[in-house]
Amino acid sequence: MNEPLLSLDHVSRRFKTRRGLITAVDDISLEVGRGDILCLVGESGSGKTTVARMAAGLLKPTDGVIRFEGRDLLHSSQDETKAYRRAVQLVQQDPYSSLNPVHTIGGTLRAPLLHHRLVKGRRGANERAAELLATVDLTPPQNFLSKYPHQLSGGQRQRVAVARALSLNPRLIIADEAVSMVDVSIRVSILNMMLKLRNELGVAFLFITHDLAVVKYFGWEGYVGVMYVGKLVEFGRTPQIIGRPLHPYAKALAAAIPEADPDLTRAKEKLQLRSLDIPNLTALPSGCVFHPRCPYFVPGLCDQVVPQLIDVGEGRQAACHVVARERLGREAAA
Repeated sequence: MNEPLLSLDHVSRRFKTRRGLITAVDDISLEVGRGDILCLVGESGSGKTTVARMAAGLLKPTDGVIRFEGRDLLHSSQDETKAYRRAVQLVQQDPYSSLNPVHTIGGTLRAPLLHHRLVKGRRGANERAAELLATVDLTPPQNFLSKYPHQLSGGQRQRVAVARALSLNPRLIIADEAVSMVDVSIRVSILNMMLKLRNELGVAFLFITHDLAVVKYFGWEGYVGVMYVGKLVEFGRTPQIIGRPLHPYAKALAAAIPEADPDLTRAKEKLQLRSLDIPNLTALPSGCVFHPRCPYFVPGLCDQVVPQLIDVGEGRQAACHVVARERLGREAAA
């Protein structure tokens, strides 16, 4: 991984609810290198969006440290915080609610440019807004500047949201389920557009999704962190996680990826979970939180001892007693 642009060091986030204290994110450590792609994947309730909101500066961690270019965000100066908010931009899931319906597309794009004095006057703002629309493949730009969000399709709105994020020349874009609410037919075109931004502009991505098939397409040259009810259970390069997942939960996610080749589908390992129920955050299981669903469950171990995220070789990590035992067996045999 390249030099860290953003790092989360043993970060946790807890919330008070009427049913008690819940831990949405539990002791997560991650890094996003310059120009890299880091994907966080997991089911709803795994803590992915909470990580995204903390990384974007919208939530403060309960524990741990978040650093941007080596500087602790909680102890940064006002100028450093301002620079951070320009350098890190968030693209949210819902293209219908993320744009102000009473502002034109041109007005939406001009506002940050004028506020941060990145252009001179309204004419310069219009020219830059047109450039941004062309960058996200909304052409000709003049057809979109005077339109309102309700006059655009969902895919076009999401492209406008990306263009707004690019208006401040960010070094990191946090995309939180950015393609989950657009039609499948245009999902690939938006992913291709974001890959082009990464390749041509050097923008890094923290990409949040529940769909490992999207990770396979968008983040093949990057890294994947697999999350389960607030914990990071596996981390590694994308080809490793897709091709040879180690943690049982990661195996279940990989097995669910649809394949165009029927031979690949038949050759996939079939993993039958013991349960489909996700645990309640107010009453998490003892030991490994995945053990009530895990087909490799070891009584007396998995239900009593919390597994640690350990290095399992090849630059990857996993939090699983079974994986740890296999690793120790290989080391003993060697």
